[in-house]
Amino acid sequence: MSEISSEQRPAPEAPLWAESQRRICILGSTGSIGTQALDVVRTAAASADQQAPFRVVALAAGSSNLELLAEQAVETRAPLVATSGDVQDAALLERMIASRVLALGEDYSPQILAGSKAAVQAARAPEADLVLNGITGSIGLAPTLAALEAGKLLALANKESLIAGGELVRRAAQASPHDDPLIPVDSEHSALAQALRSGASAEVDRLVLTASGGPFRGRSRDSLRDVRPQDALAHPTWDMGLMVTTNSSTMVNKALEVLEAHLLFDIPLERIDVVVHPQSVVHSMVQFVDGSTMAQASPPDMRLPIALGLGWPHRVPGAASPCDWTQAATWSFEPLDEEAFPAVRLLKEAAASGPTGPAVFNAANEQAVLAFHAGRLRFLEIVELVAEVVREHEPVDELSLESVLAAEAWARSRADELVRQRRR
Repeated sequence: MSEISSEQRPAPEAPLWAESQRRICILGSTGSIGTQALDVVRTAAASADQQAPFRVVALAAGSSNLELLAEQAVETRAPLVATSGDVQDAALLERMIASRVLALGEDYSPQILAGSKAAVQAARAPEADLVLNGITGSIGLAPTLAALEAGKLLALANKESLIAGGELVRRAAQASPHDDPLIPVDSEHSALAQALRSGASAEVDRLVLTASGGPFRGRSRDSLRDVRPQDALAHPTWDMGLMVTTNSSTMVNKALEVLEAHLLFDIPLERIDVVVHPQSVVHSMVQFVDGSTMAQASPPDMRLPIALGLGWPHRVPGAASPCDWTQAATWSFEPLDEEAFPAVRLLKEAAASGPTGPAVFNAANEQAVLAFHAGRLRFLEIVELVAEVVREHEPVDELSLESVLAAEAWARSRADELVRQRRR
């Protein structure tokens, strides 16, 4: 094979920040994804030779941590700050920001939005080029659609909006002025997006998502009957908040990721597999038709996929630490125990049942998880209850935002009713 000289090699495309900043809106800024995204912004600014690659132009968060939201606003000087709280929360946030600015002796007074639609308004902020949706739960669907409909690039960490919205989100993405407006931020889907660049779509045989196995890897179904909420939250690798960490322990999170991979990359569900990889270094793999497999590997650190999401298709220098290849390491892979963890199989059945099946699955699971942590449901009953709600659901023929919201409302109500029946 002849060697290609440096003169023959095409010059790499200049990163986006070589000419202009990417202006970003962060939804869920006080949560795990949002705070790590701001870490990425700081690191990128500190390592930039000239101007910082990213500028935060909008922040949105709930009302549970207004103090942190105020700190973020003052640090970034975002011109728009939104909270899902009420007008009293907005007034408190305004005072918090004003007091911090006064102490610094500087001038900064952002526009403040409040209410249930505040995140949707932030997602449409005209100043933003890219929206990072780090909201937890299917309440992220409306902001996802708003960002795409406004012609933004969307770095999506809110998998539930894609699960619930399905074809709605895909149609909005197809109508975007951008060729690829949906940028995956989940570590698994970021890994798949990177590996898929190694071949043409027709050359893809299978997608392989890796799972850490959560806190109960290797345990039988019978041994899980007396699991307590604190046990389910003891994840060995990731710190992801109550809902996502519990979903990881039941493998519901991995089930949602399987459907997310199908929707993002248009690979049939039967060609998407899950393997357990306790070390969480290989984040996912793509198997090609010639028998080769491409894997993306890095130490478990969400800042890497977040940084790639913000800078896509360019990489952000120093976003996270790499693997140390000078040290001995062993990686293991094992099949998923579907008897102990049937969530992946159930999600595929829900998807096959009709367009609102996944929304029902997700909504019923959220209610079941809350009931489990309130002591009103046992661990194994979480997925059992979801299966019961999915079986009772009558899917609609046509998917719309209204039909998704109606299906979710029914699923939550039915799940709560089944919880009450089980505890009688």
